Amino acid sequence: MSKNEKNERSKQGGEPGELKLAPFMRLLKALHSLGAPDDFTPEDLEKQRRSQDALGNMAASMSGLAWEPFELGGMPAAWMRLEREHKRRRVILYCHGGGYTSGGLGFSKVLASKLCRATGLDVLAFDYRLAPEHPYPAAIEDGQAAWDYLMRHGFGARDVILAGDSAGGNLALVLCLGLKDEGRLLPGALLLMSPWTDMTMTGESLSERADIDPVLTPEYMRAVREAYAGGLDPAQPCLTPLNGDFAGFPPTLIQVGTHELLYSDAERLAGRMKAAGAECRLEVWENMWHDFQMYPSKTAANAMQNMAYFLLEQC
Repeated sequence: MSKNEKNERSKQGGEPGELKLAPFMRLLKALHSLGAPDDFTPEDLEKQRRSQDALGNMAASMSGLAWEPFELGGMPAAWMRLEREHKRRRVILYCHGGGYTSGGLGFSKVLASKLCRATGLDVLAFDYRLAPEHPYPAAIEDGQAAWDYLMRHGFGARDVILAGDSAGGNLALVLCLGLKDEGRLLPGALLLMSPWTDMTMTGESLSERADIDPVLTPEYMRAVREAYAGGLDPAQPCLTPLNGDFAGFPPTLIQVGTHELLYSDAERLAGRMKAAGAECRLEVWENMWHDFQMYPSKTAANAMQNMAYFLLEQC
């Protein structure tokens, strides 16, 4: 265990029993990483995406919440809101995960509902185009469209919190780097869950923790990278935001589990952000796996509550 890992590890440990995945958890795992896209037919991919949407619609706890779908410039999108009266000064723009090849609006409901319930903020989810049909930069363009939609509808940049899990964490970081490059105002904060930050796949945990991550495999990660980035240089910051310039970045909370293939992606990102002078908090959750926040567990609920506390500190 590295010195940094010891210093940054969250005090909230995972529950050993949670590693014995319940049937629901095994199903969510299977749909999150069904296989390598280069082995799929178009029909296989479409079936996976439909299944994920169906599971998201089934699994999201919607008590006290409203889901409001609409068209955002021709792109499917939806608001997740509390049904009771609440403040609407700030908003979360949520980028879903799925390796840029899967995960849709329905699947977004799981984490969108948790973010909304924990923070009390409205959450905007959007159904960005997916690879391999729509490789880079389609998802980035759609993310920029969602950001611009919020700017046109009265939100200041610092009133927007960018959130993302897995590939959605990659998308949130790339969007923020793009805004910075354009000289535009940046979001008020970043919430990153198990972010994929290194498409060069050089992190030590990619091999060291491959046997203990029950969700992802190195083969899957390489396949989705190929589907999304093709022959492009994966070291570019627009694909590997770990290589970006984080000077002036907004306050950032990163959550990662000890049993994650992408642990090194989170750890190195935190180190580089701090070296650039950005405020960054890395929470390491014991015995937790990739995207553990999605699962119906006490540890996931505690992690979501920590996001709410983090945002309160930024007010």
